[in-house]
Amino acid sequence: MSKNIRNIGILAHVDAGKTTLTENFLYHSGAVKQLGSVDQGTAKTDSLAIEKERGISVKAAFTSFEWKNTQINLIDTPGHIDFSSEVERTIRALDGAILLVSAVEGIQAHTETIWEALKAQKIPTLIWINKIDRAGADIDKVLADIEKELKVPFISLHDCDGEGDKDVVLKLCPKDDTYIESLANIDDLIMEKYLEGEAISENELENALKKGISETAILPVMLGSAKLSLGIEELLDAVINYLPSPQIENKGFSALVYAVHHDDRGKVANVKIFDGQLKNRDVVYNATQGLEEKVHQMKKNVAGKTSDIQELGAGDIAAVYGLSEVKVGDILGESNAEIPKEVKLQAPLLTIQVKPKAEKDLASLVQAMNVLAAEDPNLEFDWLAEEREVHIKIMGKIQIEILEQMLLDRFNLEVSFEDPIVIYKETPSGVGEGYERYTMPKPCWAVCRFLIEPLERGSGVQYESKVGVNDILIRYQQEVERTIPLALSQGIKGWEVTDVKITLIEGEDHVMHSRAGDFVTCTPMGIMKGLDEIGTTLLEPILSFKIVAPEELLGTISSDIIQMRGSFGSPEIIDGKFILEGTYPVATSLDYPVTLSSKSGGKAKLSTKFHSYQACEDDLGVIREFKGISPLDRSKYILKARNALQ
Repeated sequence: MSKNIRNIGILAHVDAGKTTLTENFLYHSGAVKQLGSVDQGTAKTDSLAIEKERGISVKAAFTSFEWKNTQINLIDTPGHIDFSSEVERTIRALDGAILLVSAVEGIQAHTETIWEALKAQKIPTLIWINKIDRAGADIDKVLADIEKELKVPFISLHDCDGEGDKDVVLKLCPKDDTYIESLANIDDLIMEKYLEGEAISENELENALKKGISETAILPVMLGSAKLSLGIEELLDAVINYLPSPQIENKGFSALVYAVHHDDRGKVANVKIFDGQLKNRDVVYNATQGLEEKVHQMKKNVAGKTSDIQELGAGDIAAVYGLSEVKVGDILGESNAEIPKEVKLQAPLLTIQVKPKAEKDLASLVQAMNVLAAEDPNLEFDWLAEEREVHIKIMGKIQIEILEQMLLDRFNLEVSFEDPIVIYKETPSGVGEGYERYTMPKPCWAVCRFLIEPLERGSGVQYESKVGVNDILIRYQQEVERTIPLALSQGIKGWEVTDVKITLIEGEDHVMHSRAGDFVTCTPMGIMKGLDEIGTTLLEPILSFKIVAPEELLGTISSDIIQMRGSFGSPEIIDGKFILEGTYPVATSLDYPVTLSSKSGGKAKLSTKFHSYQACEDDLGVIREFKGISPLDRSKYILKARNALQ
């Protein structure tokens, strides 16, 4: 590789100052001559109109700049939990990360979730405590929270005088016993020398620190203020010194499409090259989809300005045009380079119907939602042709507001949203079988018997076949397996079926009459028959919560939790405040953040994250009609499968 590269992301809970830090990087590196402002809508990485208007990041934004002869490819990610899917996609393209924490708010729920994902992917990470100049800044408390909540050793590289004041002064931590002990705990050589009282060189300490960071065994903590441009250059130096360059394997071309967006030239694939090179006009093999497409153009964003490039080397990131069939997560090329697996931070827990305000715009809405769903697959856009309804899955109410504005700004569509509905699931209530003999009206022949078994919560879906190829040809069995997700997409209560094992235990094909499509039709009918006979249990999503509030509100808040069908452990009382942790259903707590803020006069702090799906009585949840034609309506379902419905 001809140049030094760092692919890094800035990640944090909302309002920690990510975009302001990015603007400082661009300014201090000389990439821009004037510091952009989030409040004034001049931030280079907030390109959407809604981002400039609302002062929040909605999409992950890529920019590139140089610092001390090193090219830094930087992705600034949204902090609001409603847009965590942007963070999920970004993490796969990173070689290192800056985890931003506010000196006032400290470690928050989404901070923990992000760190768990970074740790799982073994991404070397720096923590930067921002806003040390703000009133209420408490660095010691934040450090204690890092140790307690993130559950990983840290080492302080910075200290300061005058925290919580605009005249705060930043200083380096001395390499004293505390510093050495932090490294000794993760490095055997340092520990041995420390215990023996031997001298430890600066070089040995630095090597131990670099090794600990690269193995995510320790989190280096630095301080600063993006607002005051304090600590920026020190952080840039740390990015170069402590975060790794891309690992190149030289096994041939390999790349990841980590994101997709659209502009006036069409679909744009955001690509990271893990191995090999990509040139303009190259024909690229999409290994995920098994097809080839030609690159028409490549562009790179440098300091908010986009320019054409002719060649992209290993370890680099750019926008690629011409790959019209490409999807988020596709692997390009045929090399064996190790590409990070997909990571999930949050799952959408709400579903909502979108309606055009003018009926004539329905087709345009469907097209627009297809575009948005290509950019964010978590939307799981669903066009129900029979009902003429558009449904999507969302994270929360902020996302609704943003989608409404985006549909207006990008597609000139005025829409309305129905009230969001909690996404329930269902699971078999017991063990049973589902049988279908699809042999009439000819030509067709597919016979399947399925064993249906419930699994433990969180197990998902498992499939197995115990049928030999003499009974059902392997190509037909592959169609059965491929159709399982469709067969389980709606159960007898109208929700996705999960925590289930489906086993094909018996079946037959016919040498003359069978076709692959027969087994695609047979499978949902057989499985739905089985579920109808066994019965299903409704599952509802549960959140874990943490509430910090004045002690006098403990009784009121405890009562609220109980009324919401929640549960909690013993409260912890510290300095006139209590900490209460537990779980409650999503369905009963949708408006609780607003209610809690009102009851506490804004003094209570609430953080939540997804916990699990748990069994729920039917009358406490939502049972809905099957969307489309149910496989239980056998005759009509077969007509639909044969495209014979009028």
